[in-house]
Amino acid sequence: MTGLSTRIADMTWYEFADRVKDNPIVFVPTGSVEQHGPHLPLLTDVILPSALAEAVAAEVGGMVAPPVAYGYKSQPKSGGGNHFPGTLSLDANVFIALVRNIINELVRHGARNIVLFDGHMENAWFLVEAADLALRDQAMLGRTEVKIIKLGYWDFITKATEALLFPNGFPSWELEHAAVMETSLMLHIRPDLVRQDRIPDDPAADFPPYDVYPFDTRPIPPTGVLSSAKSASADKGRAVLAQVVPDIAAALSREFPSGRGHS
Repeated sequence: MTGLSTRIADMTWYEFADRVKDNPIVFVPTGSVEQHGPHLPLLTDVILPSALAEAVAAEVGGMVAPPVAYGYKSQPKSGGGNHFPGTLSLDANVFIALVRNIINELVRHGARNIVLFDGHMENAWFLVEAADLALRDQAMLGRTEVKIIKLGYWDFITKATEALLFPNGFPSWELEHAAVMETSLMLHIRPDLVRQDRIPDDPAADFPPYDVYPFDTRPIPPTGVLSSAKSASADKGRAVLAQVVPDIAAALSREFPSGRGHS
């Protein structure tokens, strides 16, 4: 690679205009402002997809847009719930409209290969809706060559890496909220933001196979962490990054064969 920044936020408009001519993959990290226990920052779901997207973009000559920091409401079974102080969420229609507008603006300025790189599980179906509506918008303008991929980086973790992370058994990605995987990645990527003396050892939360509204907070651990994070380590985070970045880059290179930018 040339060493040029992948971050659109760091570019001048001249540099953006020059880079977008090469039809690069443009990444939009999406996350949330959400509690992540007593040991991780509220912006964990933004920090992680942004860092991973930048690493993948460096592999494929892509560009990374400023992240969508606010996400859909935290759910008890996957994020601990929206009632924790500091968790700042958007209604679904607002989130959909925001992402739809960002996609349309990127396309207006020349982007055709777009990746919605998610770090907050609750965003998933609303990203689908935003992508669908944006594609309709672009089709009405005659731009039928636009392609969008939505992904969650955790879906690329292989069984071998999963076994490294969870030698005593995998709880589920939903119950992994603020636990081993996210804590390990943060210990590797932003150790300065991890309160290591506060990493909890909560047992896995036990939820019924249905949802109650208003939310029943009784099954939620008081820390907001849905399973133990005690076995997290920077080495595990490094292993996750080393495995998923090239795998995501390879998948995107297959999906966007003409999407390599400056390299």
